[in-house]
Amino acid sequence: MKRRLCGIGLLSLITASAGADAQTAQNMAVLRGLAPVSALSNSADGRAALASNFTVTGGIQTGAIRQPTLLPFAEQQQQALRDAFITDGNLAELADGLGTTLAAAYQARAHYLDRERFTSISKAVADLIAYANSTSGSDSNAGKYFFANGTTNGKKPVSDEAMAIFKDVGGAPDPFGLAYGRPAGTPGADAYGNSRPFQTEPRILPIVGPDYFNVPADNEVYNRGPIMNLIDSPSFPSGHTTYGYMGSLLLAVLAPDRYQEMVVRAAEYGNDRIIMGAHYAMDVLGGRTLAAYDLAHLLANDPLYMNRPLKNFAMTTATSEPQVPATISDFRGAVTNARADLVKALEAACGAPVAACARQDTGRFNAAAMNEAFYASTQTYGLGIAHAETADKVEDVAALAPEAGYLLTVAFPKLSLEEANRILTETEGPGGGFLDDGSAFGVYSRLNLYAAASRAATLSRTKP
Repeated sequence: MKRRLCGIGLLSLITASAGADAQTAQNMAVLRGLAPVSALSNSADGRAALASNFTVTGGIQTGAIRQPTLLPFAEQQQQALRDAFITDGNLAELADGLGTTLAAAYQARAHYLDRERFTSISKAVADLIAYANSTSGSDSNAGKYFFANGTTNGKKPVSDEAMAIFKDVGGAPDPFGLAYGRPAGTPGADAYGNSRPFQTEPRILPIVGPDYFNVPADNEVYNRGPIMNLIDSPSFPSGHTTYGYMGSLLLAVLAPDRYQEMVVRAAEYGNDRIIMGAHYAMDVLGGRTLAAYDLAHLLANDPLYMNRPLKNFAMTTATSEPQVPATISDFRGAVTNARADLVKALEAACGAPVAACARQDTGRFNAAAMNEAFYASTQTYGLGIAHAETADKVEDVAALAPEAGYLLTVAFPKLSLEEANRILTETEGPGGGFLDDGSAFGVYSRLNLYAAASRAATLSRTKP
């Protein structure tokens, strides 16, 4: 199936100066959840976290901080350059987390023919991907301009209700631009605010090599143009990371035998944005939290997330003839239908059950210890405690965000929602991070889905 969707659709969401003028109820909830970033400069802990964000980002980008990446640093740089292109139409670039055999089967059927045209597994799979990406893309785009300069698109002021979010937390726009000496509109800064690392860091290590289409490129042409111009695209939250986590977690739910590896692929994809010099660690953590929050609400069939006029959010991703699916009223049901098509396609290609093919992996995701070590290094990026009130506290996921359990139960249906939320609580990461303010959104920043998926799979195997 070929569809005329722009392969850098979410880039359009990242950089477009047009789009929905007013925030939806869903956008507002996400803006409130991300709002603590705007108030970090008010406290000593917050200012320390901002400073750490700058230092850690620069250290990762230049290699001065040696992470336990899945590939040697030079090779990981090349992976980061390939990951700059967003395969939002079919998630092809993310599918290598499925393992050597399943990834080959997936990408043979779902791949990009060029930067605009792509093929899909089936209409059910394509529609599910489009709905999920449009949902989280809308939230990411709303956040970029809101936290940069309090607008919907860089120019049009947000509503009074939205501006009240800053007042409620004692925050203000452009936290990164102000903290890192590049306030909005000043020489070398983003015109709107929240300048990116390639605009603020003292040094950006060049990355030269072939991009996703095997075209000679470097991180400069994907940061400053002409391939991808992010000069006036606010940094927070990371749209690439939002896509990377939404897409990877969607594939994890569709192919639960590779759930943990897909979580690692998401972490790698987000981390690669730091290596490119395009994003700070906080941008990546913001994108991860946003994607998990949105997907959980989709999987819970939250009424605010169902029956939405997708064209309002996907219009900036389309070419002359917008290709958007009919609105989805039952996302869990759509997952079931898409999974049936995916399993059929994968098993036809690999000649065995998906579970058997999932174990056939000679790629970079085949070592569990390496996967665990790398994912752990990205859980908080060591940014320190910004919210002392949650630092040493176990936060009950069931009480704060009961819908989060669907991130596990849809993949492992033998689990009850109660069991899934208990697992998420017992495996949650360190508290006190810059988004972990005790809210229903903030708790998603603590979720360790790598550890939780292992526990969920083990428990599921004990059930009839």
